[in-house]
Amino acid sequence: MTNETVLDALKNVTYPGFTKDIVTFGFVKNVEIEGDKVSVLVDITSSAPEVKAQITADVTTELKKLGFLAVDVTITAPQAPKQMSNSVSGKNIAPHVKNFVMVSSGKGGVGKSTTSVNLAIAMAMQGKKVGILDADIYGPNIPRMMGVHDQKPEIQGNKVQPLKAYGVEMMSMGSLMEDGQSLIWRGSMIMKAIEQFLRDILWSELDVLVIDMPPGTGDAQLTLAQSVPVTAGVVVTTPQQVSLDDSKRSLDMFEKLHIPIAGVVENMSGFICPECDAQSDIFGMGTSKEMAASYNAELMAQIPIEPAIRVGGDTGMPITFHKPDSETAKRYQAAASSLLAFIDKVNAEGGADNSAVQPTTPPGVSACSTGGAAAAQPAPAKSSAESCGTGCGCH
Repeated sequence: MTNETVLDALKNVTYPGFTKDIVTFGFVKNVEIEGDKVSVLVDITSSAPEVKAQITADVTTELKKLGFLAVDVTITAPQAPKQMSNSVSGKNIAPHVKNFVMVSSGKGGVGKSTTSVNLAIAMAMQGKKVGILDADIYGPNIPRMMGVHDQKPEIQGNKVQPLKAYGVEMMSMGSLMEDGQSLIWRGSMIMKAIEQFLRDILWSELDVLVIDMPPGTGDAQLTLAQSVPVTAGVVVTTPQQVSLDDSKRSLDMFEKLHIPIAGVVENMSGFICPECDAQSDIFGMGTSKEMAASYNAELMAQIPIEPAIRVGGDTGMPITFHKPDSETAKRYQAAASSLLAFIDKVNAEGGADNSAVQPTTPPGVSACSTGGAAAAQPAPAKSSAESCGTGCGCH
């Protein structure tokens, strides 16, 4: 009996909830054979006890079929995240979601939505219960990238069922609007929409909700940070200096909103030729590593320009799922593993906390550009037609 024989048998053990086996996923880390005894080490990404129990049972069954009298299965799994009450973590309008990941960018067109989709699918392929919220209200592209742009969600009472694809729950303004319809909304309407997406969508008890944010550092980002404790922030950039300048603002925003920074994803990091697989430097490669380090973050992935990424996004067939053996898919998987490890680290150290970014102005007082301290002071009486003088529109 050889290790190869054992590995072949373990290919019959599928990871719970997926069609791929634990060997293909790369979860089998060690096999030791001593006569009629075999020991197997399996490293999984889920902290759910039922996943561990099922894999243990299935591995034992398959190896006993080979004639082993004693089977020792060791499962290593991440520590289950601590449940944080609202009194500890500040405001949380979606407490059934364990972790929130904000994917942001300083500017549009850098591949933020593509990154969100592929990270979400990669985490689902690694055994997590994942959702993706398309909070880019003005430019909702996630439905097409997930292959559900022609589907409408079901309404249950005053709640909405998320759509599902590739093992991921999904909701987007694009799924609620007619194709090509524009939204001409003020910031207050965007803020309300994001709150409703968190509160009124029937999300499952997700391990991770990936939130694809609009570009920039405005109302949407502040609303999200004040509505739920964001466990991790991811910044997407391209290597050019003009993109890095804007990405620094996103990283600075994470710091000011007390959002732990998981890292930076560098898109368009080289070009992979589809004919010869050679990689060429077009826009620069690795330029965001120094920027990430200056914020005590890591460069999570360098995603190259590869035609299959564009095709996958346009056709609703994401490269991470449909071409898992491609170099790009492997880089997304590595980034997802890094992100999950960071989430576990944040939770082990006490979890996310948004109490420091909650509004502090008294009820009925506008938190406009006069500043919180000034707004808290008594103001001279004004008629109902007068403005506060800042142009914020609060009167």
